[in-house]
Amino acid sequence: MDTRSTTLTHWQLHAPQVLRREAHFDSRVVVCFASRPPGLSTMMHEAAARHPQAEALVDGDQRWTWRQLEDAGLRIAQGLQRLGVKPGDRVALLMGNRAEFVLALYGIAQLGAVAVPMSTRDSAKGIGFILHQCGARAVIAQADLARLLPTQLDDGTPIIQVLCTGADGSEAPKTMLSTAWNSLLDPSLATLWREGEAEEAPAIILYTSGTTGQPKGAVITHFNVVHSALHYQTCLSLEAGERAVLAVPGSHVTGIIAIVAAMGAIAGCVIILREFKAGAFLQLAARERMSYTLMVPAMYALCLREPGFTTLDLSAWRLGGFGGAPMPESTIGQLERHCPTVQLFNAYGATETTSPATITPPGSRVLDAVGVALPCADIRIMDDEGREVPPGESGEVWIGGPMVVPRYWNNPQATVLSFCGGYWKSGDIGTLDVDGFLRIHDRKKDMINRGGYKVFSVEVENCLMGHPRVLEAATVGVPCPVLGERVHAFVFVHASAGGVSGEALAEELKDLCRRDLADYKVPDAISIMPSPLPRNANGKLLKRELRERLLSAN
Repeated sequence: MDTRSTTLTHWQLHAPQVLRREAHFDSRVVVCFASRPPGLSTMMHEAAARHPQAEALVDGDQRWTWRQLEDAGLRIAQGLQRLGVKPGDRVALLMGNRAEFVLALYGIAQLGAVAVPMSTRDSAKGIGFILHQCGARAVIAQADLARLLPTQLDDGTPIIQVLCTGADGSEAPKTMLSTAWNSLLDPSLATLWREGEAEEAPAIILYTSGTTGQPKGAVITHFNVVHSALHYQTCLSLEAGERAVLAVPGSHVTGIIAIVAAMGAIAGCVIILREFKAGAFLQLAARERMSYTLMVPAMYALCLREPGFTTLDLSAWRLGGFGGAPMPESTIGQLERHCPTVQLFNAYGATETTSPATITPPGSRVLDAVGVALPCADIRIMDDEGREVPPGESGEVWIGGPMVVPRYWNNPQATVLSFCGGYWKSGDIGTLDVDGFLRIHDRKKDMINRGGYKVFSVEVENCLMGHPRVLEAATVGVPCPVLGERVHAFVFVHASAGGVSGEALAEELKDLCRRDLADYKVPDAISIMPSPLPRNANGKLLKRELRERLLSAN
């Protein structure tokens, strides 16, 4: 079934675009936006040309117009070039949400180098792996994180360090290999403009979270970035003057694409939130007249607990996206009641799809789906033999289109295993209905087989999240000699659950599941956790650790 035939009409009714098929990445034929910039630096240049005095970036008291942002990007490119960085070289970024991240991203693109964002929550070992695997020529880092950096690659090549002021205001001691961030912005440097980057050249390498092994570096090209940015612009009707708060990590694909690149496509404004605290986010959103953002459901739930959600002026907030996990219906209901100006939408994608592959049309009441295929996306549901299944039947979600990355960096084996005929095999189990709405039921490896019955963990977790005291929920399969697997749930509850014993709350949660789920889906056991569930540096839930915890306890 060609999902585009059932969903394209909707998107074209709202934002008609000229599409055409093109050949890319040697062997793929994909549907593309006919009119588009070639890459990230051209996007910046065009935004500055159209709206030179419009606000482009806000970080605390610091503000940049698009003309100023372009000038800073050009100077950074020249400064990196003076340090010996060449087009095609990898430049890693190790910093939290701050203006320097956005400026560096555009400067690296202007030089024709490749940005490699890294999580500030990663360990020295993990950071070292990424720098060595991608062969980084330089790294731009917060001064207070410089201790995590190696000074050279495995082959002895030195890594140039550009150090910004630390998050705590500290400065790192200068070494032979380091230079100060401000030196890149030297006003005496001549600016340069590289006319038209190569579309299929790498723009960014983003490392997947590595829940089952070493992380893989997804090679995100300028072609990928531009199409994802245009998908957000087209499907959400984003316009010049939008103001987006960067509340998720900038080092994550959502932050880079849904916020930074999407604002670049329309000459909007990126507003930096250095650390997510619900109260601080709401105050910033009100003060800066935020119109658009994209966050994970837990962040919305935390906002609802803040008094400011009902007292601050959030009337400029027009679009609220979410992804990464299902949004409980109770949370959606509260958001709609307390902030009626916001149109909520779900966005489903991954690092390998350069953020979105599907979006629910804003305001859609189809709450159990992750959306419909974007105009240039091609979604297929495939069985284990690589055959497409009929609408309504479950299988693995395969994703094709111009936003799908061509490969992993220096990892041909992983590329062969994860890509087939231009499609990325997501590892998610889902269904497509006759109207093109995609529903995700589970990760392929997380599906539980209880006595021959398939239990999709997401369905159980959604049910558990409906309880007002539950903040996080995860279900895993436990080996059973009789049934094959049993269902075990872990929940992290809000402090207001105090006074109720863990055993009593577990029974209360089981009763909730018995009311809403088939009997074989009800958890056989529920562990009430005293702290948040384990996650990796990118915030992805580590079910492997939960399984290991159960096995070690038996």
